[in-house]
Amino acid sequence: MPATCSACGTSPAALRRPKTGHALCRACFLAAFEEETHQAIVAGRLFRPGETVAIGASGGKDSTVLAHLLQLLDQRHGYGLRLLLLSVDEGIAGYRDASLAAVRRHQHRSGLPLHVVSYRQLYGWSMDRIARHLGPRNNCTFCGVFRRQALDRGALLMGADKIATGHNADDVAETVLMNFLRGDVGRLRRGAGAGPAGGEGAVPRCKPLRHAYEKEIVLYAYFQGLDYFSTECVYAPQAYRGYARALLKELEAARPSAVADLGHSGERLSLRSDLRMPARGTCQRCGYVASQPLCKACVLLEGLDRGLPKLGIGKHRRLRDKLQDGQPLTQEERRRLGALAEEEPPEEQVPLGELGRDEELWGKQELRGPRDLDF
Repeated sequence: MPATCSACGTSPAALRRPKTGHALCRACFLAAFEEETHQAIVAGRLFRPGETVAIGASGGKDSTVLAHLLQLLDQRHGYGLRLLLLSVDEGIAGYRDASLAAVRRHQHRSGLPLHVVSYRQLYGWSMDRIARHLGPRNNCTFCGVFRRQALDRGALLMGADKIATGHNADDVAETVLMNFLRGDVGRLRRGAGAGPAGGEGAVPRCKPLRHAYEKEIVLYAYFQGLDYFSTECVYAPQAYRGYARALLKELEAARPSAVADLGHSGERLSLRSDLRMPARGTCQRCGYVASQPLCKACVLLEGLDRGLPKLGIGKHRRLRDKLQDGQPLTQEERRRLGALAEEEPPEEQVPLGELGRDEELWGKQELRGPRDLDF
């Protein structure tokens, strides 16, 4: 005999929740998932009435479910939000093209405004071109740094008060694990916070799905018939996060609550009062938030433009200072920084109109920055 829904007691159960183990029918699961997301938004005070919220839309399951939920809950509970979709085109042939197509299909169904920012337009480099120079390792370092800044710059151009991302409980647990294993106390504290997080010069971010298990997000998308893109990025297999994900899956198999436990541990992290945290200031080149004279994106771009792609990776500060002082590098130092045998000219920047943006919106800005764009 099929199990009966433990919530309504009448309908046959359609699933057993990975998060709680309760057997629920489809209707009760959808209602519980939506109510839990609403309670997370209210308890975390993630939004205020009248705010413009840019939803980081990648076309994947998490961001698609997030966009659907925020629109649904805003109408149901009267948050009073202005919702927008913000996508980043990293320039990964095939992969990002297909995911952006999924975003546009969702935009067509939901009616939410969509804006796309591109690495090529912002930085003069696509991820495919960076990967050709860099090799199979460290691509996610470049992409992560550029993507975070691109989301901020896009949100500022759109006039957004906050950025909502689709990070789920599994993502948060993986981040806690990674930063703990690396001993990165600063990121460990910032990445696990429950409420909106941001710094000077950055748009505050929030994670409405941070308590939702990845498996339940997949189930919610399936039951709601949401269309999303599910192929893994071609550069992801070499990412350090993959090792944390594999470890987390083993922990979850032994103890299903391990995902939530790690997230709660990150929230409750307590640091010594005498522990010095990096001071956050402003990048001297682009004006973005930074803890050093140059932000990480500008350091990485400097290395790419000089034909030394590993300049911003690892502990090469002495060599960076040497270059800044105009001193030539030895052949061994250039080899360590991954000097290119043949340097290519920068990729042609994509005109704004070709990226499907609101040209009137972009035309009102005075643009400077990493690639002579000021946001």
